[in-house]
Amino acid sequence: MCNQVENELLTSLIHLSETVKTLPTANPKPNLLPLFARIDELSKQLPRNTSPTLLHYLQKRSYEKARLYLQVRDAENQAGSGGHF
Repeated sequence: MCNQVENELLTSLIHLSETVKTLPTANPKPNLLPLFARIDELSKQLPRNTSPTLLHYLQKRSYEKARLYLQVRDAENQAGSGGHF
């Protein structure tokens, strides 16, 4: 189902999710900017036939929703739930 770019994107989204979970106790705080830059870079490499749903999530920076979509767990995404990091 996923192409190479989508697989790399999923890996980056999982890494972001795991890093965000450490924020409350991390010292020093991790720099999230390189993670966001990598996700943006990969998003630009997605093929033309990429799902409009996935593109919407990425455009809105709904990274948790994008991660769930790529993990074939889109049913867990509720309309309007603020799955933003």
